[in-house]
Amino acid sequence: MNKQQCDQHTLAIIMAHPDDETFTSAVTIYEAAQQGHRVVCLLATYGEKGKSGRLKPMTKEELADRRREEMKQAAQVLGIEEVHYLGHPDGGLNEIDRSLLREQVTEFIQHTSANCILTFPEDGISGHPDHTAIHHAVREAVLAGGCASVRELYYAASPVLLAAGHHPAISIDITPRWEIKRQALLAHESQILSIERVFGSMGDESTILPHKQLEQFILAWREGVEFPDPA
Repeated sequence: MNKQQCDQHTLAIIMAHPDDETFTSAVTIYEAAQQGHRVVCLLATYGEKGKSGRLKPMTKEELADRRREEMKQAAQVLGIEEVHYLGHPDGGLNEIDRSLLREQVTEFIQHTSANCILTFPEDGISGHPDHTAIHHAVREAVLAGGCASVRELYYAASPVLLAAGHHPAISIDITPRWEIKRQALLAHESQILSIERVFGSMGDESTILPHKQLEQFILAWREGVEFPDPA
């Protein structure tokens, strides 16, 4: 991440499932860590409702354990220092009391003294209800004023946000760092079928799909102002 755009000490990635961080922001995370930022991650679920890809069939408990181990590997690749979980049911975040989820996110931000946050946009990119639920929890936590350390909040750019005229404040070409993103994606081995569906054959940088070449983020809030001019 460009220090001029997010010159902070702690970057927090707040998402719904293990692998969300890599799908949306692997190279961004890696660059931030390389520039000396502390990167922490909060995941609302263990992702136990997902499938096990080409691995053997697993119970929800087995898959949850597997995905935590995969997340450890991805975190090592990307330079994430801490991974925390809320442990809510995968696929059920929109059924969790909204104030509880907001309070838990607030506690995480306060505990880590996060200055800059990356999360999902309101549409969740894919429309997944878990993604939209964590978006609302993060937005409400920041806007409520209980996260004094936060200076900037970014949403992963979605077609909906871009179509609405929001221009990315951060845009990173992943091509030079594709091997990093590739390694982090492959660490989430149980999710390989979803990974290949989104990212293609997972070969070298020549196989990157054109619409996946950039990691982009919209500046959603800065020091009390929603969607400020990112300049």
